[in-house]
Amino acid sequence: MVTVIEPPPVVEPAETPRLVVAAPATGQGKTTIATGLMAALTRAGHEVSGHKVGPDYIDPGYHALACGRPGRNLDPHLVGEERVVPLLLHGARSPMPAEVAVIEGVMGLYDGRVGTRGFSSTAHVAALTRTPVVLVVDISRSSRSIGAVVHGMATWDRSVEVAGVILNQAGSPRHAAEVRESIDLPVLGVVPRDPGLATPSRHLGLVPAAERGEAAEVVDRLAERIAETVDLDAVLALARTAPALDDEPWSPSNALPVIEVRGAPAPRLEPPGPVVAVAGGRAFTFRYAETAELLEAAGCRVVTFDPATDARLPEGTQGLYLGGGFPEVHAAALSDNASLRAEIRDAVRDGLPTVAECAGLLYLCRTLDGAPMAGVVDADAAMTEQLTMRYPEATAVADSLLGRAGERVTGHEFHRTTVTPAAGATAAWEVEGDRVGFATQTLHASYLHTHWAGHPQLAARFVEAVHARG
Repeated sequence: MVTVIEPPPVVEPAETPRLVVAAPATGQGKTTIATGLMAALTRAGHEVSGHKVGPDYIDPGYHALACGRPGRNLDPHLVGEERVVPLLLHGARSPMPAEVAVIEGVMGLYDGRVGTRGFSSTAHVAALTRTPVVLVVDISRSSRSIGAVVHGMATWDRSVEVAGVILNQAGSPRHAAEVRESIDLPVLGVVPRDPGLATPSRHLGLVPAAERGEAAEVVDRLAERIAETVDLDAVLALARTAPALDDEPWSPSNALPVIEVRGAPAPRLEPPGPVVAVAGGRAFTFRYAETAELLEAAGCRVVTFDPATDARLPEGTQGLYLGGGFPEVHAAALSDNASLRAEIRDAVRDGLPTVAECAGLLYLCRTLDGAPMAGVVDADAAMTEQLTMRYPEATAVADSLLGRAGERVTGHEFHRTTVTPAAGATAAWEVEGDRVGFATQTLHASYLHTHWAGHPQLAARFVEAVHARG
């Protein structure tokens, strides 16, 4: 096994204080309250780690702003149930031990992957991690009926501990008092209506923090408002009731399988290793924190570049990772950067190991909404009215840079674009009966987002190709 960066020493506190912030449904203010809690606790002097249930990339960006450390995802579909607690502990202890972990839920508390009876729901993650739940409820259109909603949420599944409530969008103190009297759980805070704290939306959800110039200011305002309206001491006391977790924290070094180059285990590499260029900037904001950690643990040096502004790839690039984002919003800037587009086209065609997910696929197409892109794959991309959102299992069609024929992985798709044709001569995946994406021995490009902590063999194969090229 290639091990360059040693994992941090395992911290062994008896407890990992934590809580889940959930809601009865989408649109209750869960992200606003969760991000505000993280920011308020951090500004009160606590070390806080932020986590998100589900595959979403955008909320963790706001969590990172609030906490000053990477936001991380917890998704049983993407990584497997057995890795959820280890990944939680890893995030709560890296880059330093946190005093409290705040886990933002997804959709309604019990809403999970369709057809699976709640698999990968917020409730599922709360039960796996044995974490108490704080329910955020928008009370703007109800009063005493809120008591029935909270009672139902708290008693629906006894494996889920709903331990407190935060009332959001209160119209007045009298209104809040009427609601509070109907609830038989601790009310930890009452947040009044405040349109100024609304988060802007885009065709796929919130605008990423990296694209929003005033994001830090918004997070600061959230911190102030939550500190004024929520009992932070009561929140911390509730988090400290979470039982100890016995699992070992996830480690990128231990997760990697043995990496081979030309049929033999790769020799130990000392930093700096081969450069993997990772797309960043405003157009490419979607990637999981563990992706870079796995690459670094395998002896690579991760260097971020901006395809919209950088004229060249990073010096010494031997691998290319193009993650997700919104290239359709920044198509003009990406297209105008002709020198980088040409360099990437030539490098990828020359065999530079390249992984492209969703936005990366669009960038490698000939055109995106008519604007010239890199032209690596013989396809054109365009915006549509149709939202593609699925949470599938995918099967590798043939041996390629990442996959092996017949191998199954889990992933997610979330986009309003289409690529024509949908697949190359060798497709990257078969998803729900469709062959999709473009794959060779050195290129893997598709709409499917995968979490490499759940499928570390994908990271290992990419790294093998990077080392072999060097």
